[in-house]
Amino acid sequence: MKKTAVVILNWNGVKLLEQFLPSVVQYSPEATIYVADNASTDTSIEFVKEHYPSVKIIQNKGNYGFARGYNEALVSVEEDIYVLVNSDIEVTENWLVPALDLFEKEPYTAIIQPKILDYKNKAYFEYAGAGGGFIDKYAYPYCRGRIFETIEKDRGQYNDTREIFWASGACFFIRKNVYRELKGFDADFFAHQEEIDLCWRAFNSGYTVKYCGESTVYHVGGATLQTGNPQKTYLNFRNSLWMMLKNLPKGKLFPVMFARLILDGIAGVRFMTQGRFKHVWAIVRAHFNVYFTIFKFLKKRGLQQDENYYKINSIVYRYFAKNGKLFAE
Repeated sequence: MKKTAVVILNWNGVKLLEQFLPSVVQYSPEATIYVADNASTDTSIEFVKEHYPSVKIIQNKGNYGFARGYNEALVSVEEDIYVLVNSDIEVTENWLVPALDLFEKEPYTAIIQPKILDYKNKAYFEYAGAGGGFIDKYAYPYCRGRIFETIEKDRGQYNDTREIFWASGACFFIRKNVYRELKGFDADFFAHQEEIDLCWRAFNSGYTVKYCGESTVYHVGGATLQTGNPQKTYLNFRNSLWMMLKNLPKGKLFPVMFARLILDGIAGVRFMTQGRFKHVWAIVRAHFNVYFTIFKFLKKRGLQQDENYYKINSIVYRYFAKNGKLFAE
């Protein structure tokens, strides 16, 4: 079996490490465990050194966010498989083995996601990843087990192994050679949707992303940036548009981008009717940031873009107009 590194990115998360690191240490005998610290000012480093001396510590020089934080840390990690794990993830017994077996059997499988359930309500899927991710024609993400705000109960319906389009960064398995070939996450993203961008680039390069339902983890979600935070809205809208500039097929680039900008405007109107004016301003800020950086991100486009990146035209239409609340619908 290939050498494996479980890498937990941390920033001032000593409470999360106290709560969740024990399960990772207990149930990951196949791996070397690292805590990659984004220049925490709390007692995170002291806690790990005192209570888990077997865990290796990588100290970044600043709070680089998710994307650059992992890029900086993984430069010094030489195991064959990286397993990137949020600090608010509880893992389960034997969680690594099914995914690692999949890597052994399938050389073109580059990225894997386990089943992600809600730590606070373990009978249900968790928002960030659930049973594996997809995007529609306009790059709106959705998951098996989660479409917009509708979360499915886990009834074993996603206990399979199958190809998906994107894997959640909450628990993200990737081959080291692929991570380095694709130059890791896009550090400009800082946080949010950088994993979808990386999966899209892997897809355009001919690699496969898989979901492995035999492996289960539990995710708190929103432990670092709450769902209702306007900054999260800003990052999601901005990063999604950046991702489209980089990865959409040439023939679809500007028509799809234009349609997406209109749909974002509709989302802004919806926020306005709900009285969530800070979120409206977040969308406006996101759009203007994209306008000022459009040429920078067009230069990041790869040599090829696959036309078959989506399964349905509009998840927004399916969900709001056709009442398609579940993935099966």
